Amino acid sequence: MTTPSASWMREFNEASKLGDEINGMISGKNSLAASGPETQRHLSAIRRKITILRTKLDILQSLLSELPSKQPVTGKEMNQRQDMLKNLSTKVNQMASILNMSSAANRENLLGPDKKTDDIMNKATGLNNHGLVGFQRQIMKEQDQGLEKLEETVISTKHIALAVNEELSLHTKLLDDLDEHVDVTNSRLQMVQRKLAYLNKRTKGGCSSLILLVIAIVILIVVIFQLLKHL
Repeated sequence: MTTPSASWMREFNEASKLGDEINGMISGKNSLAASGPETQRHLSAIRRKITILRTKLDILQSLLSELPSKQPVTGKEMNQRQDMLKNLSTKVNQMASILNMSSAANRENLLGPDKKTDDIMNKATGLNNHGLVGFQRQIMKEQDQGLEKLEETVISTKHIALAVNEELSLHTKLLDDLDEHVDVTNSRLQMVQRKLAYLNKRTKGGCSSLILLVIAIVILIVVIFQLLKHL
């Protein structure tokens, strides 16, 4: 029958193997692109495993606290296991910090100058908790500066958009005025065309009457001439 102490040690060894697996996945990220769907899936998998490992550590800590009530354990052995948990917890925090800085570097690639993830991970390797915190703050500060530059760009773009919108409004008004003038001119042109048609009709009628009058006069002259001839 497995004792509580042996069971705890087995659980700890599994947690330690998971930590080694996470560390290998972080190192394997160097072979991936700086950004992209595959890289994001890889980072998400690392985050999930880190969350699982931290849960395991919390369970191990709880089991270790209950261990003396289940079987005799010396103070030295308890201290050794506490140190084992502490070291593994420190390792997990370091891996999480490296992962966070890697994600920050990916965002920095979008916001400003390119910063290689590999360089950040190499700089972070070997730093203690205090050093990692300081390095992470530096990355966050650079990221904030990138966000400030992005904000300035957005504001400048907004002003340009407002100016373009004002220019478009002016052109729209000019086009509306031109359309109104075209309508007025078209109406006047149609009125002139109607007057010309009426005048042309009257002119044609007058010409016909004049021709008939001329013919009548010619006939009258011919008749008078004939009468005079017989006289």
